Amino acid sequence: MKTLSVFDSNEDITNFVQGKIRGLIAEEGKHCFAKEDDPEKFREALLKFEKCFGLPEKEKLVTYYSCSYWKGRVPCQGWLYLSTNFLSFYSFLLGSEIKLIISWDEVSKLEKTSNVILTESIHVCSQGENHYFSMFLHINQTYLLMEQLANYAIRRLFDKETFDNDPVLYNPLQITKRGLENRAHSEQFNAFFRLPKGESLKEVHECFLWVPFSHFNTHGKMCISENYICFASQDGNQCSVIIPLREVLAIDKTNDSSKSVIISIKGKTAFRFHEVKDFEQLVAKLRLRCGAASTQYHDISTELAISSESTEPSDNFEVQSLTSQRECSKTVNTEALMTVFHPQNLETLNSKMLKEKMKEQSWKILFAECGRGVSMFRTKKTRDLVVRGIPETLRGELWMLFSGAVNDMATNPDYYTEVVEQSLGTCNLATEEIERDLRRSLPEHPAFQSDTGISALRRVLTAYAYRNPKIGYCQAMNILTSVLLLYAKEEEAFWLLVAVCERMLPDYFNRRIIGALVDQAVFEELIRDHLPQLTEHMTDMTFFSSVSLSWFLTLFISVLPIESAVNVVDCFFYDGIKAILQLGLAILDYNLDKLLTCKDDAEAVTALNRFFDNVTNKDSPLPSNVQQGSNVSDEKTSHTRVDITDLIRESNEKYGNIRYEDIHSMRCRNRLYVIQTLEETTKQNVLRVVSQDVKLSLQELDELYVIFKKELFLSCYWCLGCPVLKHHDPSLPYLEQYQIDCQQFRALYHLLSPWAHSANKDSLALWTFRLLDENSDCLINFKEFSSAIDIMYNGSFTEKLKLLFKLHIPPAYTEVKSKDASKGDELSKEELLYFSQLHVSKPANEKEAESAKHSPEKGKGKIDIQAYLSQWQDELFKKEENIKDLPRMNQSQFIQFSKTLYNLFHEDPEEESLYQAIAVVTSLLLRMEEVGRKLHSPTSSAKGFSGTVCGSGGPSEEKTGSHLEKDPCSFREEPQWSFAFEQILASLLNEPALVRFFEKPIDVKAKLENARISQLRSRTKM
Repeated sequence: MKTLSVFDSNEDITNFVQGKIRGLIAEEGKHCFAKEDDPEKFREALLKFEKCFGLPEKEKLVTYYSCSYWKGRVPCQGWLYLSTNFLSFYSFLLGSEIKLIISWDEVSKLEKTSNVILTESIHVCSQGENHYFSMFLHINQTYLLMEQLANYAIRRLFDKETFDNDPVLYNPLQITKRGLENRAHSEQFNAFFRLPKGESLKEVHECFLWVPFSHFNTHGKMCISENYICFASQDGNQCSVIIPLREVLAIDKTNDSSKSVIISIKGKTAFRFHEVKDFEQLVAKLRLRCGAASTQYHDISTELAISSESTEPSDNFEVQSLTSQRECSKTVNTEALMTVFHPQNLETLNSKMLKEKMKEQSWKILFAECGRGVSMFRTKKTRDLVVRGIPETLRGELWMLFSGAVNDMATNPDYYTEVVEQSLGTCNLATEEIERDLRRSLPEHPAFQSDTGISALRRVLTAYAYRNPKIGYCQAMNILTSVLLLYAKEEEAFWLLVAVCERMLPDYFNRRIIGALVDQAVFEELIRDHLPQLTEHMTDMTFFSSVSLSWFLTLFISVLPIESAVNVVDCFFYDGIKAILQLGLAILDYNLDKLLTCKDDAEAVTALNRFFDNVTNKDSPLPSNVQQGSNVSDEKTSHTRVDITDLIRESNEKYGNIRYEDIHSMRCRNRLYVIQTLEETTKQNVLRVVSQDVKLSLQELDELYVIFKKELFLSCYWCLGCPVLKHHDPSLPYLEQYQIDCQQFRALYHLLSPWAHSANKDSLALWTFRLLDENSDCLINFKEFSSAIDIMYNGSFTEKLKLLFKLHIPPAYTEVKSKDASKGDELSKEELLYFSQLHVSKPANEKEAESAKHSPEKGKGKIDIQAYLSQWQDELFKKEENIKDLPRMNQSQFIQFSKTLYNLFHEDPEEESLYQAIAVVTSLLLRMEEVGRKLHSPTSSAKGFSGTVCGSGGPSEEKTGSHLEKDPCSFREEPQWSFAFEQILASLLNEPALVRFFEKPIDVKAKLENARISQLRSRTKM
């Protein structure tokens, strides 16, 4: 009150109090906003989002938009909410409420569309259902964010190999709209300038760059990251520059009105940027960064040599570097194989060699104008020279430059030497496959008929497999690497391979070659756009996928003669995947008439193979014994020869308008489709195997599989570093790819089991899980899960009773008691996991042996085919379990078995008659046991329990339990008694009420539908 007294008017007091309240609310809600300064409108939207959908608090709202959702032809105006795991829509108009929640991991198609009714809309396909959203204020921004969130979820849950290499996405709670936008810009920036993966775009400045050889200023954008200053023109001049901060010597500014920044680099070159906004602050920032960069790299420049002058080592670090290089020179080749096996003979200059020299001279003129090395100007003239083919002597240098591998090598001195030494002598699946393929890599080339080339190839491939064990070695890597070794030094070939596998062709060389499949889908899309007559003729577009896979994986090296293929590689390192897509279109266009006359796929493949055999490189200086195209004589074929330079030039002229941005967008869009298609294939294979052993229909199994997998993913949505994700390994057999633990099984048991109403449902779930977990790894797959559900739904009276019997004897049964008495039979997550692991108390070596026995892949470096065949044979000849083989149930287990039956009958319409029936059965069993015991022993052993059961017309679980508590020692003093399964079965069969209860039909379809609807709700406040 004293504070308020200082204000002059009530209005001032009101404003002050309102401000204080808002401040307190903001302070209270800080933890909800991922430390982001959210505006008030966003806060209101967040509260509405939480209220409408009731998702867990950890579900991070990224952004929201006003839009229309189309139900048929009727638009419903409302709000679209984009969060880390869901796309949600809410509308409430004229008393009609629409609520929609779609998991990102269920999205198989996401695209911008337009038609007569909808001018521009976003189409989302999820589980076969189509949804359309329109009337966005910023549709492109909305679509890009949706695309990013969908791809993030897909990579996190399905594509673990690439997600593990991306720590930025590891914490879903830190995802923000601004963060996603920055990430998208950084990815485009890195891809365009071929920078190392760790770089992120920090600043962008619109400015002019002085181009000295053209004597004009080109307009564009200066892009700055942690270690690079890059420039790209925007006025059609195709001019770009990359300046590593490690090369910068000085950064200055001018005092005139031009707002200029001058950057001087090694090699007496300076770049002048004009009209730079806030140029004084920029200069100060860049000077600080350059100081850090020079400290980091110790002024080392390991760029490709621009001149032949040698430099003395300036410090101890360089001395050590040179020493280690000399030591390793005994094993690592320091020359490209082409210079060793095909040295140019200047005395015998033929017409081809003269053309080669003319090419070299053209590049020297370009270097004189544009500079040489990593910071050279890249212009339209550079592209034109690349299209003509890079000279043999410059190929390795320019591949390093255009691919960005030069930066990787410069920032990692001695890395390759160390990896080679560490990987020498290693033996695993990758090295075995490498050894097998070494002699298949360009076997006709002299370089790979000698130990020099083979050893170099072995070292590079083994070093890469050691560096990146997730990829290891993939077929086609040997073909690509052998070509790289022809033109680049061994260390350079290694870094070129790194650039290709990890940046230029992402996800190509993993187990599922997802990247190649995605680019094939992009290629099909481009064929539909540019060659519509071909798509109309071809009944099945999968033809293009099958025929083009080797084109993408080997960059045409496997289908074109080597002297022509290297020209394609030239273009690839300059233009990336765009060059391969353009060339693919040009090849199909060139052969269009032939393909349109083909009657089947085989004829079309033959036509294309014939075309590839006739592609030549008339300017290639390679000797005739190396050239592959020359082996096909003109006499043998009437087909027209096609020069590779003309083909590449035509591909640029016809399809050069394909933009990098469009390819990136198509890749994102098709990635969703490809991964969901792979997931669908996995599902169909699992269902085909499981359906043979269960009575559930294929449709029911399909729905059950969806619920099973969904539960696994729901466990990952709001969990950081979720261990569940580690269970998904796409390289494993289909059944083992998705497995659930005891906690997830309990959730599914509560949703699906007809016995889930029992008071001890947690104990039943635990015992069922332990029964199914035969290999004691605390995980069960879908086949094991569905076998139990199938018995509960479709099993006969005997099968259901046998399942219940097995749940109450080892190894499934264990005594369960919650630490918190107030919770009754409910178990906490920790207790559940503890009890599920009780039986896994074997010695480590025994566990490994058993694990290896059950799974031929686990714990081994390679697949044991013999073990797989043995396991398969065991399953084929597995006999039906005989009820006589079941062990006997002792007294404590039988007491728990009786309690479980009482719990199952609770609230059943025939509850009283069922209680009476079970009382009769237990009394009968105990008397039978007593009679049997009297034949062998004069003392009675079961009077106490018999009296308890018979003394009441409808005994309850509490009465049974209270009797045991009153006299805990009574059974210890007397001999143990037990029952066989046949005895229990025969006794229960005499009670019609019990038989009716267990044979009561279950509406499986309704049960599955209810579980699907309730699955998400069980995790939320709804």
